[in-house]
Amino acid sequence: MGVTGPPGPVMDRDEVDRALARLEAEHKAVEDSLLALQDHAGRRLLEGAGLTGTTKERWAGTERSITLLWTYFDAYTAALDEARAVRARRRWPGREELAELTDRLRGESVTVSGTASLAERFTLERLVERMNELYAGSLDTVVTADAVWSALPARIDLLAAELRRTRSLAHSVGVRPGEHPAGDDLEAITHELTTLREQVVTDPLAFWRPAAGHSAPGGGRPDTDRYDRAARALEDVRREIEAVLQVRQDSETRLLRLRDLLSRADRTLAEARAARGEVLAKIAASEVPVVNGPPTALQERLAAAAEHRRHARWHRLSPLLEALEREAEEELLRAREQLTAVTAPLAVRAELRGRLDAYRAKVARHGLAEDPLLIERYDAARRMLWSAPCDLRVAEEAVLRYQRAAAEALAGQTPPPAGGRGSE
Repeated sequence: MGVTGPPGPVMDRDEVDRALARLEAEHKAVEDSLLALQDHAGRRLLEGAGLTGTTKERWAGTERSITLLWTYFDAYTAALDEARAVRARRRWPGREELAELTDRLRGESVTVSGTASLAERFTLERLVERMNELYAGSLDTVVTADAVWSALPARIDLLAAELRRTRSLAHSVGVRPGEHPAGDDLEAITHELTTLREQVVTDPLAFWRPAAGHSAPGGGRPDTDRYDRAARALEDVRREIEAVLQVRQDSETRLLRLRDLLSRADRTLAEARAARGEVLAKIAASEVPVVNGPPTALQERLAAAAEHRRHARWHRLSPLLEALEREAEEELLRAREQLTAVTAPLAVRAELRGRLDAYRAKVARHGLAEDPLLIERYDAARRMLWSAPCDLRVAEEAVLRYQRAAAEALAGQTPPPAGGRGSE
């Protein structure tokens, strides 16, 4: 904050008075800033905290800067008082007083002892600039630490309270460390929050993200990455615990549904096995897939799920029910697929029978039911389709021969006279 500009010609009385007025205003502003820094809550906290890491190192430097600031300010105050004293000698200062005042106000008239070097000389302008630099750096440390302390510990404490509630709820449903992954996660989150709070309290500056580019003291924001990860992890565990609680409420209904699914799968497999025997007996030259046995492994796990429910082991029942529901649906689907695969030859035979009878009905509507060729080919195809075992390939060829004969007969039929029975 320069007030007088570079050294130059001897100042006149008005220039001296204006410079002194600006310097006094500057003095008041610097004094107010230093007193505010002295009383800042962040500064008092830093002085009383057991600091570590980055904050300990930076605060040691900041304390030296604050001490030096007061040394500079005292020198500035003394220099200003001396200039005032010179100006007060006469209402109309002479050439000698004006030259002295010019030197005091513009020259390197301020000597500061006890700093890093034996002594430093400053102009009042440069001394103000130096105090501004030290003040900005000191204020940045104080404001930054205070911002982190104001933001993170309270949030960590709130999350820790939520963690305690979740742990209590988890314990009520049997979710404990070493017995359930969610219990292990809760232990890890507890350790992380404890460690995080200790580090935030003792080393707040390690949890600060400065704003990009040049910024005023305190520019940036607290680094909440670790807190956010812990909060997300706790939310995941909380949802898992709620799922376990939901299991406790609807486990009986879900077990009944599982029993029904497995029963339907068993009945479908039994139907497939019976159908396989029928296909082997009635269909010749057909490869029929082997039908699996009943899902005994799933039945055993279903019994284990019922046992978990009887003994209120909800944390074990929850994942087991989810797996069983998925696998029971898959088992029923496989049973239906096996039934479809096994009965495919019977479906083919039924389709051929239906096609044969449909064509027979068609030729009958056209008055060709007594056609000897058609009767012969129909009887041949019917014997093949209604005999056991049925050779589907030969039977299909017989049906096709009947279809072709019927089509030829219908194509060569003389159209009926007008008013007579028409064709279809």
